[in-house]
Amino acid sequence: MTNIPETGRTRRVQIRLVVIQILVVSFLLTLGGRLWYLQVRNGEEYAEKASGNRVQRVVEPAVRGSILDARGAPIADNETKLVVSASRTDLMKMPDEGKAVLGKLADVLGMDRDEVADKVRLCDSKTPQPCWNGSPYQPIPITDEASTKQALQIHERSEDFPGITAEPTAVRRYPSPGGANTGQVLGYLSPVTDDEVRRAQDTDSPYLRADHIGRSGLEREYDKQLRGKAGVTSYEVDKLGRVLGKAESDKAEPGSHLVTSIDARVQRVAEYELNKAMKDARKVWDKNTNAYYKADSGAVVVMENKTGRIVSMASNPTYDPNAWVGGIDAKEYDRLTGKKSNYPLLNRAIQGQAAPGSIFKVIPTTAAVNAGYDFNGRYPCPSSYSIGNQTFTNFESKPYGAISLGKALEVSCDTVFYKLSHDQWAKDGGNKPKKNPKDWFYKTAHQFGLGKKTGVDLPNEVTGRVPDRQWKKDYWKANKDTWCKQGKRNGTYTERIAYENCHEGMQLRAGDSVNYSIGQGDTLVTPIQMATIYSAIANGGTLYDPTVGKAIISADGKKVEKIKPKSHGKLPMSGRTRDQIDEALAGVATRGTADWRFGGWPHDKIPMHAKTSTAEVYGKQTTSWFATYTKEYSVVMTISQGGTGSGASAPAVRKIYNALYGVSPDGTVDNKKALLPEPQKNLPKIGPDAQFEAPKTEKYKPQKR
Repeated sequence: MTNIPETGRTRRVQIRLVVIQILVVSFLLTLGGRLWYLQVRNGEEYAEKASGNRVQRVVEPAVRGSILDARGAPIADNETKLVVSASRTDLMKMPDEGKAVLGKLADVLGMDRDEVADKVRLCDSKTPQPCWNGSPYQPIPITDEASTKQALQIHERSEDFPGITAEPTAVRRYPSPGGANTGQVLGYLSPVTDDEVRRAQDTDSPYLRADHIGRSGLEREYDKQLRGKAGVTSYEVDKLGRVLGKAESDKAEPGSHLVTSIDARVQRVAEYELNKAMKDARKVWDKNTNAYYKADSGAVVVMENKTGRIVSMASNPTYDPNAWVGGIDAKEYDRLTGKKSNYPLLNRAIQGQAAPGSIFKVIPTTAAVNAGYDFNGRYPCPSSYSIGNQTFTNFESKPYGAISLGKALEVSCDTVFYKLSHDQWAKDGGNKPKKNPKDWFYKTAHQFGLGKKTGVDLPNEVTGRVPDRQWKKDYWKANKDTWCKQGKRNGTYTERIAYENCHEGMQLRAGDSVNYSIGQGDTLVTPIQMATIYSAIANGGTLYDPTVGKAIISADGKKVEKIKPKSHGKLPMSGRTRDQIDEALAGVATRGTADWRFGGWPHDKIPMHAKTSTAEVYGKQTTSWFATYTKEYSVVMTISQGGTGSGASAPAVRKIYNALYGVSPDGTVDNKKALLPEPQKNLPKIGPDAQFEAPKTEKYKPQKR
C-alpha cells in the first residue's frame, strides 16, 4: 500500500471543502434570488393570489326601491318568494356538467327537463331564449314559484342537489293597481353581464355580479337610485373551505324609492280607452283601401300644462313587465320581440314617429304671422290648389271662401296653408334659393322643438324629423347611388321618381313645401312632442321637459329629493298670437271639426281646446290624431291606420276628460267622481320605515258610449 504524503491529503481535503462551500453559497444565492423574486418583485401578485385562496366573499343583494304613483300606490315593488337557483360553476365541475342534477331538479319542480337545462345555458348571438345573459359565476334562478314543500325536498336531499339552493328572495313585482299596466313606462330588469361589470368598475356606481339592472323605462332611467348598493361580507377560510373568521363586512344599502307623476287611476282609464278606440276602429270600413281599418298601434299622453309632468302615458300593443321576472321563456320572448305582435316593447308615445297632419297647423300658422301675415287677414280657401300640373286638394275637397288664419285652423283648411307655404318658398328663391333663405315654416318648427328630443326622463326617445333644406341634402347623399342606378327618364312611375330624385333630390321643391305645410310629406313627430307643444300653448308659451319622476325618497324616508320642472324654451310667438291660436282651437271644439265629439261638454266651466288630424301615409291607411287641452291638462292620442282624428281618437279622449273632471255624458260635473280635477301637488304621505299611505285604487268602470 502506497503511503500518501500528509501534505497531499490535506490539500485534497481543502479542495473538497472549497467545492462544498461553493455549492452551499450557490444554493443560498439561488434560494435568496428566488425569495427576492417571489417576495419583492412579484410579491403583490402572489400575496393577492394567496389572499384569494383564503378569503371568500358573500354578496347580499340590496333591496331595490319601489316605484310609486303620484298618490303613493306602488306600481313596481318587491315581494318575497322562494327562489330555486343553480350554481353553473358547481354544475360544470361534474362529469356530466350537471345534467343528472338538473334532471332530478326538474322532476321535483314539475318542470320540463329541457326547459330547466336551457335556463342555465349562457346567452350568445346563436342561443335563443331562454338562456342566461348574466354572469356565469352568479347563481342562476330556475324558478321563483317554488312551493315550501319543494324547497324542503331540495334542502333535505342536499346530497342529491349539489349546486342547487332554495332560498327566500326579494323578487321584483309589478302589481298594476286598479288594472293600470304602465308596462312601457316602467320597463323591466335583467341580470348584469360580465362586460357591464367590467365597464362599470371605475364608475361611481359599480355593479356586482349578483345585480339586476333596469333595461328600459323608469327602471333603466333611475336604475342608479333604485338599485342601492349590495352588501359584501369577506370570510377567511382554510384550503378546505372551512370558515376561520370574518375579515370585513359592508352592509347592503337598500335603494331609494321613486315617486312619479303617474296617477294609476288615470293611467288605467287611458289604457282602456286607447285599446277600446283601436278595437272600435277595426270595425270601420275604409273605402279608400276597401278593407277595415287595421288600427295596429297607438299611444296617448296626458300631461300637466304648467309643469310638463306626465299624468298618464299609454302605448298599445303593450306587455306585462312581470314576464321578465325570474327569466323569460322562449314563447313569451318571441312574442315580445316579434313582428307578428307588432313589437309591444316599443313605447310609441316617445318612439312612435308619424306624419302629424293637421295638428301640425299651429306651427305654420305661427310661421305665417312671424313672416308678416295678418292673423285676421283674408285668405282664400278653395277646394284645391295647383302647382304646374300637380293639384293639392282640401280634405274632402270642401271650400270655405276667404277666411282668417284662425278660421283656417278651426275648419282645417289645407289650401290656405298650401298657398302661404308656396308663396314663402318662392320668396326664398324657389328652386334657386337665395344665399340666406328665411325658411320661416321650417325655422318655426325647430323653434317649437321638433326634430329633436323633448328631454323626457325615459330612455330611447326618438327625434322625429323636420324635412328642411339640410335634411334634403343629407337624405339625397345617402340615397343618390341607389336612385341613379334604378332611375329611368321614361320608365315606370317608380323609375321616373327615382330618376327625378337622382338629379333633383337635393332640392327643396315647391311640392315638398306645400305638403310640409299641413304636416305631411317627410315630416315626422312623436306623441310626446305634440303633447309638449299643445301644453305650451295652454300655459302661455313655456316648453317644459316632460317628466315622469317627481321625487326620489331614501329607503328610510328621511331624505327627499324633488325633481323640479325644467323648461327648454319658449314658443316663438307673441302673447297676442298665442291668444288668437287659443281662441281658434277653442272654436275647433265648439263649432269646428271636433264640435260633434264635444256635444254637451260644459265649456263654460271647463273650456276645451282641440285639433283633429287625419294624416296620410304612403302605402298605409290614414293615421288618426287628436290633440287637446284644458286649463290643467293636455291630452294627445294617435292611432296608426285608425282612420280620422275625430272618428277614431276623439271619443276616447273625451272619455279620459270625463274621468279627469267627473263629467257625465250629459255634461253634468260631479266633483266626487272626478279623478283629478287639479294636478296632484303634494307628495304621498310617508309613514314609519318609509311606508307609503296610498288610498285604494278602484278599477275603472267605463261610461256607456
